[in-house]
Amino acid sequence: MTRRHLLALLAASPLLLPAAVRAYSEPTGPQPELPKEKLVIITHDGQKHDFMVEMAVTQDQQTIGLMFRPSVPADGGMLFDWGQPRRSQMWMRNTITSLDMLFIAADGTVKHVAEHTVPFSLAVVDGGVPVRATLELAAGTAEKLDIRVGDKVQAQIFGNLP
Repeated sequence: MTRRHLLALLAASPLLLPAAVRAYSEPTGPQPELPKEKLVIITHDGQKHDFMVEMAVTQDQQTIGLMFRPSVPADGGMLFDWGQPRRSQMWMRNTITSLDMLFIAADGTVKHVAEHTVPFSLAVVDGGVPVRATLELAAGTAEKLDIRVGDKVQAQIFGNLP
């Protein structure tokens, strides 16, 4: 059977699709605000910057992320907890505001910073190395606070929050 025939069969018989595929519905609006936790970024010059970030821990929460949100608070954002180190590849699908993304190792060290991501873009924003978490902040935050690779993030998931 050719790929074309298989696709035609699946289209004609949706019950043959896996349950996860059948259950998926394209998000059309923002997800409800997620539980928040304190997070501190300590920059290379010793400055501490406090945030209250939403915690995206389930696959559904992570898939929707900050889609459709008109803005991100200056002291807010969303932390994507991958549970264990892995390659983090993000995108801006249905995200209407530009973001800065910090890719963070299991010890809380910033490994990569992507600034001013492009709203609605399907281009992959890749951290380049395995990380424990990805933090999305309002665009311009990294520049304003001079956040760089090597800076430290303190949060409950890293076990380093005083």
